[in-house]
Amino acid sequence: MLCGTPEDMKSGAVEAARTILTGLHEVMASRSNAQAKLNTVVEVIGESLNSEVCSVYLLREGMLELFATRGLAQEAVHVTRMAIGEGLVGMIADQIETLNLAEAASHPDFSYRPETGEDKYHSFAGVPIVRRERAVGVLCVQHVEPRRYEEIEIEALQTVAMVLSELIVNADLIDEEGTGAISAQTGPEQLRGLTLVKGLASGVAVYHQPRVTIEQIVAEDTEAERQRVIMAFDKMREQIDRMTSQAEFGLGGEHEEVLATYRMFAYDEGWTRRINEAIDSGLTAEAAIERVQQRTRMRMRQIDDPLLADRMHDLEDLANRLLRIVSGQIGTAASMGLRNDAILIARNLGPAELLEYDRRRLKGVILEEGSLTSHVVIVARAMGIPVLGRVRGLRGVVREGDPLLLDADQGSVAVRPSTGVIEAFETRFAKSRERQAVYAGLRDVLPTTRDGTRIQVMINAGLRDDITNLCMTGADGIGLFRTEFQFLVSATLPQRERQTRLYRDVMEGAGDKPVVFRTVDIGGDKTLPYLRHDDGEGEENPAMGWRALRVALERDGLLKVQARALLEAAAGRTLNVMFPMVAEPWEFDAAKEVFEGQLAYLRKRKKVLPDVIRYGVMLEVPALVEQLDLLAPKISFLSIGTNDLTQFLFAADRSNAKLAERYDWLSPAILRFLRRVVRELDGHNVDIGVCGEMGGRRLEALALLGLGIRRLSITPASVGPIKELLGHIDLGPITAAMEGWLAAPPPNLREVMTAWASERGIPVD
Repeated sequence: MLCGTPEDMKSGAVEAARTILTGLHEVMASRSNAQAKLNTVVEVIGESLNSEVCSVYLLREGMLELFATRGLAQEAVHVTRMAIGEGLVGMIADQIETLNLAEAASHPDFSYRPETGEDKYHSFAGVPIVRRERAVGVLCVQHVEPRRYEEIEIEALQTVAMVLSELIVNADLIDEEGTGAISAQTGPEQLRGLTLVKGLASGVAVYHQPRVTIEQIVAEDTEAERQRVIMAFDKMREQIDRMTSQAEFGLGGEHEEVLATYRMFAYDEGWTRRINEAIDSGLTAEAAIERVQQRTRMRMRQIDDPLLADRMHDLEDLANRLLRIVSGQIGTAASMGLRNDAILIARNLGPAELLEYDRRRLKGVILEEGSLTSHVVIVARAMGIPVLGRVRGLRGVVREGDPLLLDADQGSVAVRPSTGVIEAFETRFAKSRERQAVYAGLRDVLPTTRDGTRIQVMINAGLRDDITNLCMTGADGIGLFRTEFQFLVSATLPQRERQTRLYRDVMEGAGDKPVVFRTVDIGGDKTLPYLRHDDGEGEENPAMGWRALRVALERDGLLKVQARALLEAAAGRTLNVMFPMVAEPWEFDAAKEVFEGQLAYLRKRKKVLPDVIRYGVMLEVPALVEQLDLLAPKISFLSIGTNDLTQFLFAADRSNAKLAERYDWLSPAILRFLRRVVRELDGHNVDIGVCGEMGGRRLEALALLGLGIRRLSITPASVGPIKELLGHIDLGPITAAMEGWLAAPPPNLREVMTAWASERGIPVD
């Protein structure tokens, strides 16, 4: 197709795209019928790209039908049909992604159609024709010569596919059903999703933004379009600067770093360059922005890295804003104002867009996408707004103004709820408020069992804003401060001064209560775009790979900076530092040596140092138990990380729904393992505790107490329920019962324990 140097090829691709767009503009303006226009289109594309085959498949009656071709047998037109997901063409439409193959027949989804006469063609490239975020057809090219197509050639095809979508829609060549129209459903519906921020809320459905309609795709004056984009960028950046400066959360907080990163994207020159390149190919400003946005969406579908996917969501949020500005269709639900209590609905949402809403009226957010680590979730948590994500089929079920009951605790939303559902929700809402009032009343009550044993109940945290939960819950301290959160929301590696400021603020906020800082635990599902493997390759099993302390010891500069930041922040205080994912004692020794080296460095410079340094480890790797006798004399405390430990013991990924039944904290295997850890440390001066979700569940916490665990670090929301539980427990009976159950495990220990607790009036629900 195109050849020469990269610069020549890029110039050639832009020129080819411009030639095609000019040709398509003439085709669309002609008086020919739709079929004749498509026949001309494939000839124009094929000739401009020097392609032996160019074909267009369109969605008709739920099937992809060959509508026009240059190079394949004409007898196959309107005869060859494939289902969505069938063959290479069907896969492109199903996945809404580009396919680029040097040898098409070697692909596992290849489906040979003899009537097309495609036997002699080897290479294949196809792009989806997208209408309202849904594939309505496929544009593909083929060559006899086996070769992969260059990226710039694919971009030319994607630009053409965008123009084709308008041509075929205007000619009524596709079925518009399902391309974005809301169905006429009026009855009650129940939708499920992923809890991103817990909470209950009720309100009417409000869609975040209306769809921007692009009236003209092919540019008449390229320079004029470029100037429109420049002015739109200036206006958008002014809006972002104003919003980030006016955000009201009090001083400090990771949300500020999120917004700083978001602002960085608004000034990204690479993004600006890609839009200008699309304009050079002959598109209008609106079409160029949409073209780049489509490419972003396709990339998002191919990204497994959750952090990078969230960054792409931020970029799409900005693209939506830019598109509204340049088109003059600026109105969003935020700018029009919320008249009633509202539940906001969006495919995705950026942090700046969330800040535009009236916090008095905005009660909740429902996203078609979204993830636990996304920037908007961090900001929503700071705003106290429940968020439900990954809710499929929203636009086909929910209409503007529909009443909604959002239960982010249970991961569900009731649409147009019946009277019975409303009454049940209101009852649950009232009970939730009553229970929260009861738990709030326990804030100043020391966590003590009925027989007088003091239990340490601490909270897990990771954000500066989480410190307020210490006062609200009356917890004994922070048993796990996840320092990696600061790294995850930063565009670059956080400088030492920023780290020091965060750690100092956390300790000052905690007052005389202890804070346990876990050194940075990155890798696995918490990757950083600015910190990669030297070989640049991914891992087949990242949960057991290059992560946590393994990263910190290899990149010792990372740990040195964090060590110095923690030591300086803890001046005049007690510093509790914990190393994650220690598998062997030498790893602890190496990590401690880094801290001791920084301590000596600061001591030489007459710096104020911590009064006491307590070192500990997280027990997540089962192998460490085999050498606890060697490690115990060196550490002050040990925290059992039940989340990772359990999946390592069972070789069962905790995110895999098919293995959910194997991931049970009341399995005798888990409980026996934990009992062994307690016994191994008996006689050593080591504080032992559990940090993780297990300790925050009442039935599981009861089991842990029976095993001898006396320190729990849990979510802030679990502190009240656990304090209430402790007031009903005598440790003697549960300790004896656990010994008996683990000596001769019953078929279902969970059922047995639940019945045992119920008989004694112990609240474990």
